Amino acid sequence: QVQLVESGGGLVQAGGSLRLSCAASGRTFSRYAMGWFRQAPGLEREFVGATTWSSGNTYYRDSVKGRFTISRDIAKNTVYLQMNSLKPEDTAVYYCANKPSRSLVYHLPGTYDYWGQGTQVTVSS
Repeated sequence: QVQLVESGGGLVQAGGSLRLSCAASGRTFSRYAMGWFRQAPGLEREFVGATTWSSGNTYYRDSVKGRFTISRDIAKNTVYLQMNSLKPEDTAVYYCANKPSRSLVYHLPGTYDYWGQGTQVTVSS
Protein backbone atom coordinates (compact mmCIF):
# COMPACT_ATOMS: atom_id res chain seq x y z
CA GLN A 1 0.00 0.00 0.00
CA VAL A 2 1.19 3.49 -0.93
CA GLN A 3 -0.54 6.44 0.64
CA LEU A 4 -0.19 10.15 -0.04
CA VAL A 5 -2.08 12.40 2.34
CA GLU A 6 -2.45 16.13 1.80
CA SER A 7 -3.22 18.53 4.61
CA GLY A 8 -3.20 22.24 5.33
CA GLY A 9 -5.98 23.44 3.07
CA GLY A 10 -8.57 25.91 4.19
CA LEU A 11 -10.12 29.31 3.68
CA VAL A 12 -7.87 32.33 3.33
CA GLN A 13 -8.31 35.92 2.21
CA ALA A 14 -6.79 37.18 -1.01
CA GLY A 15 -3.19 38.15 -0.38
CA GLY A 16 -2.84 35.63 2.40
CA SER A 17 -0.70 32.53 2.72
CA LEU A 18 -1.22 28.84 3.18
CA ARG A 19 1.13 25.88 3.49
CA LEU A 20 0.12 22.47 2.22
CA SER A 21 1.79 19.24 3.24
CA CYS A 22 1.87 15.88 1.54
CA ALA A 23 3.05 12.95 3.62
CA ALA A 24 3.92 9.63 2.01
CA SER A 25 3.66 6.29 3.76
CA GLY A 26 3.31 2.60 3.05
CA ARG A 27 5.45 0.35 0.95
CA THR A 28 8.61 1.49 -0.76
CA PHE A 29 7.93 2.95 -4.18
CA SER A 30 9.93 4.46 -7.01
CA ARG A 31 10.20 8.21 -6.66
CA TYR A 32 11.79 10.62 -9.05
CA ALA A 33 9.78 13.74 -8.27
CA MET A 34 6.75 14.90 -6.34
CA GLY A 35 4.25 17.17 -8.00
CA TRP A 36 1.36 19.39 -7.03
CA PHE A 37 -1.75 19.69 -9.17
CA ARG A 38 -5.00 21.52 -8.66
CA GLN A 39 -8.51 21.27 -10.02
CA ALA A 40 -11.25 23.87 -9.90
CA PRO A 41 -14.92 23.03 -10.56
CA GLY A 42 -15.59 22.51 -14.25
CA LEU A 43 -11.92 22.64 -15.19
CA GLU A 44 -9.28 20.06 -15.94
CA ARG A 45 -6.63 19.19 -13.43
CA GLU A 46 -3.65 21.46 -13.97
CA PHE A 47 -0.01 21.33 -13.00
CA VAL A 48 1.11 23.64 -10.21
CA GLY A 49 4.71 22.63 -9.68
CA ALA A 50 7.07 19.82 -8.81
CA THR A 51 10.31 19.04 -7.07
CA THR A 52 12.78 16.32 -7.89
CA TRP A 53 13.20 14.21 -4.80
CA SER A 54 16.95 13.74 -4.72
CA SER A 55 18.17 17.14 -5.87
CA GLY A 56 15.31 19.44 -4.89
CA ASN A 57 15.10 21.09 -8.29
CA THR A 58 11.75 22.82 -8.68
CA TYR A 59 9.45 23.65 -11.57
CA TYR A 60 6.33 25.82 -11.60
CA ARG A 61 3.57 26.91 -13.90
CA ASP A 62 3.96 30.54 -14.89
CA SER A 63 0.94 31.80 -12.95
CA VAL A 64 2.39 30.78 -9.58
CA LYS A 65 6.05 31.66 -10.10
CA GLY A 66 7.25 34.01 -7.40
CA ARG A 67 4.25 33.20 -5.19
CA PHE A 68 4.45 29.45 -4.58
CA THR A 69 7.42 27.46 -3.33
CA ILE A 70 7.79 23.69 -3.25
CA SER A 71 10.14 22.03 -0.82
CA ARG A 72 10.65 18.58 0.64
CA ASP A 73 11.81 17.05 3.88
CA ILE A 74 13.41 13.75 3.01
CA ALA A 75 13.62 12.59 6.63
CA LYS A 76 9.88 13.15 7.07
CA ASN A 77 9.01 11.80 3.63
CA THR A 78 6.98 14.94 3.09
CA VAL A 79 6.66 17.53 0.36
CA TYR A 80 5.32 21.04 0.96
CA LEU A 81 3.62 23.71 -1.08
CA GLN A 82 4.02 27.18 0.39
CA MET A 83 1.49 29.51 -1.18
CA ASN A 84 1.84 33.26 -0.73
CA SER A 85 -0.03 36.22 -2.20
CA LEU A 86 -3.00 33.99 -2.85
CA LYS A 87 -5.59 35.02 -5.40
CA PRO A 88 -9.22 33.94 -5.84
CA GLU A 89 -8.21 32.11 -9.01
CA ASP A 90 -6.02 29.85 -6.88
CA THR A 91 -9.18 28.34 -5.41
CA ALA A 92 -9.18 24.62 -6.15
CA VAL A 93 -8.68 21.18 -4.73
CA TYR A 94 -4.95 20.61 -4.50
CA TYR A 95 -3.42 17.19 -5.03
CA CYS A 96 0.06 15.85 -4.54
CA ALA A 97 1.33 13.07 -6.76
CA ASN A 98 4.35 10.87 -7.29
CA LYS A 99 6.35 10.87 -10.49
CA PRO A 100 8.13 7.50 -10.50
CA SER A 101 10.67 8.09 -13.23
CA ARG A 102 12.33 10.75 -15.30
CA SER A 103 10.63 11.96 -18.44
CA LEU A 104 10.70 14.95 -20.74
CA VAL A 105 7.89 16.74 -18.93
CA TYR A 106 6.52 17.41 -15.46
CA HIS A 107 3.11 18.84 -16.22
CA LEU A 108 1.25 15.80 -17.55
CA PRO A 109 -0.88 13.98 -14.96
CA GLY A 110 -0.36 10.73 -16.84
CA THR A 111 3.30 10.66 -15.85
CA TYR A 112 2.37 10.38 -12.15
CA ASP A 113 1.29 7.10 -10.58
CA TYR A 114 0.15 7.72 -6.99
CA TRP A 115 -2.15 10.54 -5.93
CA GLY A 116 -3.39 11.97 -2.68
CA GLN A 117 -7.04 12.54 -1.88
CA GLY A 118 -6.79 16.28 -2.27
CA THR A 119 -7.25 19.22 0.05
CA GLN A 120 -9.53 22.19 -0.58
CA VAL A 121 -8.04 25.68 -0.85
CA THR A 122 -10.49 28.55 -1.00
CA VAL A 123 -9.32 32.14 -1.48
CA SER A 124 -11.90 34.82 -0.82
CA SER A 125 -11.95 38.33 -2.27
